Amino acid sequence: MQSTTSGHHHHHQEEHLESSDTIKDIVIGMSDGLTVPFALAAGLSTAVTSNGIIVTAGLAEIIAGSIAMGLGGYLAGKTEIEHYDSELKREYRELETHYETERREVKEIFANYGLSPESQELIMNEMEKDHDKWVDFMMKFELGLDKPDINRAGQSARNIGLAYIVGGIVPLTAYIFTDTPNTGLIYSAIITVICLMVFGYFKSKVTGQNPLQGGFRTTMIGVLAAAAAYFFAHLFS
Repeated sequence: MQSTTSGHHHHHQEEHLESSDTIKDIVIGMSDGLTVPFALAAGLSTAVTSNGIIVTAGLAEIIAGSIAMGLGGYLAGKTEIEHYDSELKREYRELETHYETERREVKEIFANYGLSPESQELIMNEMEKDHDKWVDFMMKFELGLDKPDINRAGQSARNIGLAYIVGGIVPLTAYIFTDTPNTGLIYSAIITVICLMVFGYFKSKVTGQNPLQGGFRTTMIGVLAAAAAYFFAHLFS
């Protein structure tokens, strides 16, 4: 009986799902990629008579948008690394200048987890033998910072930029295979709305939110942006 129980615990697997950084990048890039070129094409549909102009303008926007979004992801990744390095240096400095204060802060963290004063002192005595591990502990549990991947900035730029391009091409395909902007807009709206619903559904499912609500919200954002662009262009054309 005992071995069965042990075996059961041994094969137990956690079922929690954490969205990775890559998924977050794809969500950021794809959301804007589906929405912005769709809104631009919708606005141009009422202002021009050629699908070629819409496709050309749309492709130009996708190129510019993917670069801008990718650069934003790169800078965000770099900022995260610089912030972590800055805080790391500060923690090492504080070990030299405020040793007892830092000791007290560690014990307070353990106290919040319900450890007795004796246990706090015992663990602290072990921890202070290795200052690197002590600082690492403070970075995680005092500041809530995990060491960022040094390659993260470049990966983020690539993921966001490519996702934006893939998302942006979707609403433009309808204009490539139709003859007039109005016809292109109808098919573009149908294709994009379906993609927004599917994308919003799976995005919400992966991040642990209500998939139906997520799909609806994502779709409405895209539709409202396109409608605003269309009526604004119609007003001034």
